[in-house]
Amino acid sequence: MRITKVYTKTGDAGETSLVGGKRVSKADLRVVAFGDVDELNSLLGVARTFLTHQELDEVLGRIQNELFILGADLASPMDVFLRRIDERLVTDLEGLIDKFLAELEPLQEFILPSGSQAGAFLHLARTVARRAERSVVALAAENTINPQALIYLNRISDFLFVFARAVNRRAGIPETLANFSARKKQ
Repeated sequence: MRITKVYTKTGDAGETSLVGGKRVSKADLRVVAFGDVDELNSLLGVARTFLTHQELDEVLGRIQNELFILGADLASPMDVFLRRIDERLVTDLEGLIDKFLAELEPLQEFILPSGSQAGAFLHLARTVARRAERSVVALAAENTINPQALIYLNRISDFLFVFARAVNRRAGIPETLANFSARKKQ
């Protein structure tokens, strides 16, 4: 599919089209859900600009492409035929989590979302993934969706947490432990 024109003027009244042609409000739960996934994808693009390891960049590139599949899945009522998130993509994501987790020391305390520029953006992306997950849960309460889409989104936030830690470790930046006694009583 080629995009020949960026503006169509069809959304000027606050509506957009789902895959399949149905017109809905831009505030529709389905639009909110795939919009959150789009924001997540954009944040991963920002994080990639700070990565120095080709392997890590390739992993995020793959995830970005899978997020396009997820966005299309969420933008499509179940009666529309297209590629959707499936169990294999979830299993592959779990494999990535396990791979990068093997590089890390086990956590025994909470850490602050920080580190390298890439790591910090990945931690931010994790929070957007959690918001997207909440949006998809709201969507699923009112519409039939692909159940693997929600599972995949849940794994993405887990992946981003582990991946941010691995990126920071490879950059030689230690994790900052949360200090729950940062403010002393007066």
